[in-house]
Amino acid sequence: MTTLILVRHAKSDWGSPGLDDHERPLNARGRRDAPEMARRVVDAGVRIDRILASTALRARETAASFGEALGLPVDHIPELYGAGGRRLRDTAAASGVNAVLLVAHDPGMTVLAEELSGGRIGQMPTCGVATFTWDTDDWDVASATDPDAWSFDSPRA
Repeated sequence: MTTLILVRHAKSDWGSPGLDDHERPLNARGRRDAPEMARRVVDAGVRIDRILASTALRARETAASFGEALGLPVDHIPELYGAGGRRLRDTAAASGVNAVLLVAHDPGMTVLAEELSGGRIGQMPTCGVATFTWDTDDWDVASATDPDAWSFDSPRA
């Protein structure tokens, strides 16, 4: 079985206009939502082998909540910062494992979620979580699950 969990980073702080985009931290809502969504993933009983995250501070902070909840280290991948949907999927596929949680940014996260869901997922909100599973151990033949089987979760759900 192959599992891909997409997590768009939690809400970031725009309070320092001169701060480089890569260094923007989470705001109070983001610091609250990330652990909550991580808890929901744990409660769902999904098995994850690796967590991959963008190197942007807001993604690192979001991923840290998931890593702590799942008891896994986080691998920070510079190429995930600003990555498109194809690069996000290819990075997960190249991870060497079959169960990946990926923390990154829009628009790439929404593009990939839309592709994998057959267009049924719209805009991924901050800290939104979309889970995809396939009955194969081969990333190359993984395709979108039946719409009745995929799930999407957001902090407000």
